[in-house]
Amino acid sequence: MDESLDLAFAALADPTRRAILQHLSRGEASVAALAEPFSLSQPAISKHLRVLERAGLIETGRAGQSRPRRLKREAIAEPVKWLERLGGDWDARFDRLDTYLSTLNEQDKR
Repeated sequence: MDESLDLAFAALADPTRRAILQHLSRGEASVAALAEPFSLSQPAISKHLRVLERAGLIETGRAGQSRPRRLKREAIAEPVKWLERLGGDWDARFDRLDTYLSTLNEQDKR
């Protein structure tokens, strides 16, 4: 696995960061808006945002003096693709197991 994927999964491991990403999936938001649903201080939310930004999952925009955060959808695609490849392997394995068990079942019937 490359470092960017490691950073993404490390960032996604925390439920607060996943909730922040879910909020940003609906559009960009200020730090105050992102902090609102949590009982965390502004510095604690800022730490979560730095982890997400370092992982490349979000970016900071500019709107006057405001620095809204937004989701980088293309960055989310990398861990998703990795998981899909992993899942595809399991699907194929389960299909082979099902075929094998069906063969054994047919042999038992004879």
